[in-house]
Order: sequence, then C-alpha cells, then structure tokens
Amino acid sequence: MSKRKDGQRQQGRAAAGELIGTVVGSVRYAEDGAPAEDALEAGASMLAAAPAGPAAVSAALLAAAEDGVRRCWQGGWQPADLERIVRRETGGGAPTAVVVDAMAAEAQCAGRAAERARGPRWTAQLRDLDAEVWWASETGYLEELAHRRRSSRFETTYDVLAALRVLGRLPRITPLPAPQPVRAGTPAESRALGRIRGLLAKAEGTDYPEEAEALSAKAQELMARHSIDEALLDHAGAAGGHGGGPAGAPSAIRIGIEGPYEQAKALLLDAVAAANRCQAVWSGDVGFSTLVGFEADLEAAELLYTSLLLQATTAMHRAGDEHHSRGRSRRTRDFRQTFLVAYADRIRARLAAATDEATAEAAGGAPDLLPVLAAREVAVAETTGELFPDTAAVRMRGVRDAAGWEQGAAAADRARLNHHP
Repeated sequence: MSKRKDGQRQQGRAAAGELIGTVVGSVRYAEDGAPAEDALEAGASMLAAAPAGPAAVSAALLAAAEDGVRRCWQGGWQPADLERIVRRETGGGAPTAVVVDAMAAEAQCAGRAAERARGPRWTAQLRDLDAEVWWASETGYLEELAHRRRSSRFETTYDVLAALRVLGRLPRITPLPAPQPVRAGTPAESRALGRIRGLLAKAEGTDYPEEAEALSAKAQELMARHSIDEALLDHAGAAGGHGGGPAGAPSAIRIGIEGPYEQAKALLLDAVAAANRCQAVWSGDVGFSTLVGFEADLEAAELLYTSLLLQATTAMHRAGDEHHSRGRSRRTRDFRQTFLVAYADRIRARLAAATDEATAEAAGGAPDLLPVLAAREVAVAETTGELFPDTAAVRMRGVRDAAGWEQGAAAADRARLNHHP
C-alpha cells in the first residue's frame, strides 16, 4: 500500500511538473502589458484546478523557482543582484519574496561545499536578504505562503508565476572572478576596520558639517594606510613563496546603483573606486556597477562610497530646501542631478590628492611600495579588460543647473577628505 501511494505521489508530481513547465513557458514568452497579465491569470487558474492536487503543484512550483535561481547563478547573477533586479522589475512585494525563498531553498539543496566555493560574500548576501527556509515542507509551501501573506491560493500562485517570469527573462551577465583566499587579519587590522566603520557612521549621523569633515577625513586616512599596509604584506608573502609580484589576483564586487540620478551616483562610485586603486564599470540596464580591485581596496571603496552617497544625498536635500526657502525657483530634477555630478567631480579631485599624499608619505619609508602599487594597478586593469572587453563612455544628461553645480561642489569641499582634519 505504501509503495502504491509513493508511486501515485511521484506520478502526481511528474504531471504537475509537466503542467508547470507548459504554464511557465507561456508566461515567460508573453508580451509585456495585458498579454502578460492574461497569461499569469490563466496560468494561476490552470494550476489551481490541476488534477495532480495542491501538494504536487506546490512542490513542483518551488522546484521550478529553485531551478530558475540556479540558472541565474549559472548566468552570472549573485543573490544581491538578483533580489535587486526582481524588485525593480516587479515593484517589490510578493514576487521578490518568492525569489528570496527560492534562493534559500537552492542554498539548502546545494549544501556546504557549494557555500564554501561561492565564498563569504555570497553567504553574507543571503544573510542580509534573510534567505532562510521558513516553511515546513515543499508540498505545503504555497499554502503556508498564502497564510503568511493573508492572500488566496490563486493570488499566491499568480505571484510565484510572476517571479518565475522575471527569472526566466533575465539576460546572462559577466560572471565575477572566483573569490580569492583572504589573508587572516591581525587584531590590529580588525580594530582599524572597526574604527573606520565607526568614524563613517558618525560622519553620516551628525548634523554638523565641520564634525562630518573631521570624521570622514580621519576615516580616509585610516583607509589609505590600511590599503598600503595590505599591499606591502601581500607582496612580502608573494616574494617569500613565489619570487615577487602582486599576491593572488584582483577580485570583483557589484554595488547596486538605485534610482533616481543613477548616472550621477555611478560617477561618484567611479571617483571613489579610482582613489582606492579600483576600476568601476557601470551596467545601467541591470542597476549596478562592478568594482575590480584587490580585497582591501574593494572593501575601502565600498565603505567610503556608501558613506559619501549618504552625505551627498543629505547635503543635496538640505541645499534644495534652503534654496526653496529663499524663493528661488528651478527644476528640481536638474538641480539634484547637477548637484550630485558636481559633488562627484570635486570629490574625485580631492580623493586623488589625498591618495597621492598618503602614497608619497608611505613611499619615503618603503622603497618597494611604488613598484608594488604599479604591479597591482596593471593587474586590476588587465582583469577589468578581460571581464569587460567592450565598454563605452557615458554622456551625462541633465547637468545644466548652475546653482546645483555651485552647491554640489561646495558640499564636496566641505567633505574635505584629506589626511589632516
């Protein structure tokens, strides 16, 4: 009797899987707009009335979502990228939550070996997304999801199909290099990184520009020293084991560029990346920039960009409110776009000067430093060229507000990221 039930269950799942394959195909290839809505509604209705039963449909749908996520991994996507693009394409909400659930299910199925191979950044992204298997069984996933959302089974099935439509239509993107082994940090390095994060957090939280200037400048000073120390330590390790040259190879990370004013934000990230000996490539169609560099430099660039973007946005809104209170009229979007572009342009010059100063100071006591940094720069450029052989310059648009430019540059001047607060 037990074998007979197992056979019936397997037949039901097979039938449900075949039906879902047909439904997902029609949903995936439907044109945007009304045709897509009609396909989603028709598909949800078909699955609700499927002879295989709710449990088999639930298991097959979850398996299809896992497979969709797995295909995205093979297509170069990572968890944070995937969540971001699905949220952008669907407006957030239920389909995005379904994709996060599918990531959790896929990670559980892949196991520890895959987690180690994917690296700590991958694991951290899943953790930041709260990607955990919260449902009791795959056969009850749809029912539990409907109960959790307080929605009908039809609505829940519709949302799962909407998520599958997005996953199935995503393009392949440039895969990131395999994560590089990271040298174990010393307690002093851990304290330095903690202090950098603390300084930037205080700079973001203060309402006093002078205090933010001092805190950000001190953070930049510590970042520059940490990056130079890492370069020399890696070089010493490579020289001891392999006869010199940059240790390991450059890595890469992706940083989301959220709207509005994506071009200006990408420009700010490029300025921060260049100052930290990284290269940035913006992929506007999928909403992120890829940073290529060595691990310590990538971490510094990500930390500093996050802080400067928050400070720039705060200054932009403050300047806009001030301008408005004086009765001056302007087109808000042009002002803000121009403000951020001017901020990025001025920050680029100031960060470059700060980096040059730190390098000159360090080179006085370390004759090997400049050749080491030059070798790392070549390695970063070569890796960027391999990942992105075809890139093009982007023409900035909407940069035509004189007041926005003046106040954006002034805000960047106030940030004053050099080595002497």
